[in-house]
Amino acid sequence: MHALGLFDRSYPMEKFNELESYSPKKLRTLRNSLNNRLAHFKGHGDKSKELASSHRLFGLDESQCSELLKQVQKLIDNK
Repeated sequence: MHALGLFDRSYPMEKFNELESYSPKKLRTLRNSLNNRLAHFKGHGDKSKELASSHRLFGLDESQCSELLKQVQKLIDNK
């Protein structure tokens, strides 16, 4: 695996292994970020710009964002 995980598609999702420990506020913030990112993907398609490497959603493609949003929403609904 490359140091930034650029050759391993599972690496970006590993950053979110501890979602259950997130506070409700942090989950809502993540949900908003995911919704904004998905809206960007829908509006720009293949021309979507890459996020900065320091951004928490860096490296996630549209399907990964969608899957993560489902997990986050499920946690929000259960808290």
